Amino acid sequence: MGARDGARRHDGASLGRPRVVVNCAMSADGKIALPGRRPAEISSEEDLLRVHRLRATCDAILVGVGTVLADDPKLHVSPKRVSDPPTPLKVVLDASGCTPAGAAFLGSPGGSLVATVERSARALRDRLGARAEVVAFGDGDLVDLHRLLAHLAGAGVGTLLVEGGGTVIWSFFESGLVDEYSVYVGPLVIGGEGAPSPADGEGSEDMGGVVRLEMVSFERVGEGVWIRYRVPHRG
Repeated sequence: MGARDGARRHDGASLGRPRVVVNCAMSADGKIALPGRRPAEISSEEDLLRVHRLRATCDAILVGVGTVLADDPKLHVSPKRVSDPPTPLKVVLDASGCTPAGAAFLGSPGGSLVATVERSARALRDRLGARAEVVAFGDGDLVDLHRLLAHLAGAGVGTLLVEGGGTVIWSFFESGLVDEYSVYVGPLVIGGEGAPSPADGEGSEDMGGVVRLEMVSFERVGEGVWIRYRVPHRG
């Protein structure tokens, strides 16, 4: 796991699941990619350093398979930005069974978990072999996030970093599973109705369904701004 001390492993202990931090970078007009979901360079070098330092404090990093197909991320902590980097567990949500055998995250340091559903599990196991653990969380069309988080907690994951894409991020918000939202706002405007935002998916039907946030801090990072929010939980 990526945690370097016992205390960090239990960040989510009081929740009965890992603590979930959502981190993303968006343009000043709220876009995370170009129209058509083409990659956009939004983060500055200063923000990339922040992101890798954040990854180093987490036990696992999660993205959806759409991000894997579009960006082919390594989901690692770069030794160029963090000395003696830890190796967080790499988690990919893939209900459709599309993870390619040559995906970059499979070759980066640390273990890999592909979270899927029953109908896609066998094909993924055949394709990925020993390069990743493939586990089915549900027999429907979507990965059961509550079951996934319970599995991760049992594996010692105290803090989970969710990095995208927009549909995945919204699914965590909609399920009430986000504890902190960390967003870098870059100094550029992308525009376009088809350009994705940090939280896509179906979204809220009315104001009763919106997710309320409490600002924790804001800080200038390079030419952009990094904002941290806490997500208050009812109950």
